[in-house]
Amino acid sequence: MTATTTSLAPMNEYDVVIVGGGAAGLSAALVLTRARRRVAVMDAGVPRNAPAAHMHGFLSRDGMPPAELLAVGRAEVTGYGGRIIDATVVGIEPGFQVRLADATTLRARRVLVTTGLRDELPDLPGVRQRWGRDLLHCPYCHGHEVRDRPLGVLGGTPDAVVHALLVRQWSADVVFFAHTHALTGDEREQLAARGVRVVEGTVARLVHDGDRLRGVELVGGEAVARDAVFVRPRFVPRDDLLTGLGCAVHDNGWVAVDPTGRTSVPGVWAAGNAVDPRAQVVTAAGAGSAAAIALNADLVADDVRRAVTARRDVTDAFSPELERQVAAVVLGERAHGFPTPR
Repeated sequence: MTATTTSLAPMNEYDVVIVGGGAAGLSAALVLTRARRRVAVMDAGVPRNAPAAHMHGFLSRDGMPPAELLAVGRAEVTGYGGRIIDATVVGIEPGFQVRLADATTLRARRVLVTTGLRDELPDLPGVRQRWGRDLLHCPYCHGHEVRDRPLGVLGGTPDAVVHALLVRQWSADVVFFAHTHALTGDEREQLAARGVRVVEGTVARLVHDGDRLRGVELVGGEAVARDAVFVRPRFVPRDDLLTGLGCAVHDNGWVAVDPTGRTSVPGVWAAGNAVDPRAQVVTAAGAGSAAAIALNADLVADDVRRAVTARRDVTDAFSPELERQVAAVVLGERAHGFPTPR
């Protein structure tokens, strides 16, 4: 992906600084730049879906490589005057002063955080190598591409059984690897009813040959051939900037936002996977757009307040002087015999 990097002055003033250059951040930037706002997007260059060759379920963009979507989005934003800055934000001070890793500081009237999340995966050999290729998370994103093939679902993570029952929608040949998960009677019954085979035993590693998954090997050496394996990772939000600003957090540990992405801290919005673990690329883009519209409305209200205050200040400042000038004119006219107006 070609970067669009802009050199920075010691202090930069923006209506909105967006931290995160993925679908949510770029979508918000597009809306805001078209609304004639001065916008800067900070992009650390570590998109969550970078390992995936293609993305799916995005109307009109189905099958597009993720990097290509970002490149197109960057071009659209910069085409309307937005700035894309390849940089890592290390802190946001109340006010808002946005500090970058190179010690540069930007000032913003509002901040939108779209930093996404990270997937905490099982610590097993082969997992990192196959992640996003044939070790998959979302069947809505990748299920169609592996339909009707031998599939596996790795247990040991929350809702793993539910995940297996979902994956069954795409193939009749699904194996649930219990791994560290102790199945209940109800879970066994549900899996059996849907024809999902259970393989007991702890998983040792994912077996791959070159750039292709071959199967799952258990402790003890037994191997089960599979073309693709699904796993539900633990989602960890990249929300340090938000919590550092004091944004309220739900009981589940995720930063609380309203339907437009507004946080509990005035002037701070968030969108995408940073606050919604279920957001896909298309829904993250929509959330970014909704946040941008709310942000602009908030800025318009602020602009109106400032304009009214400035107008009143000018009126108050000039009123005594105008009264003095009028009084001087009246006195001068009387001194020269002009009639007093009635």
